[in-house]
Amino acid sequence: MVLATGSFITHEHDTSGTAKVLQLPDGKRVLRIENLETSDGPDLRVWLSDQPVREGDWRVFDDGRWLELGELKGNKGNANYMIPASADLDALTSVTIWCRRFAVSFGAASLKV
Repeated sequence: MVLATGSFITHEHDTSGTAKVLQLPDGKRVLRIENLETSDGPDLRVWLSDQPVREGDWRVFDDGRWLELGELKGNKGNANYMIPASADLDALTSVTIWCRRFAVSFGAASLKV
């Protein structure tokens, strides 16, 4: 079941694709990134965040609450990232491809129900 979805916008690097929060039949939740296209970069991570997604506002994601789901599995294509059961998806309403080395978002998507 799809719980939320959003489309990536470009921040520091051209980024496109979609993000979906899915609930699996066993109750586990996963972030599915589909058709991702972004630059390859150093130390890229996938974060859920409580920060709003706005064009040109690409440094805010480490200002509030965030949850790292792991290293970006690839800068092109599809990938799944497990969401811990403790994650508060009412508060974590965006996803960013975060460059930990330079503290910038390559691209981000608002997750809407």
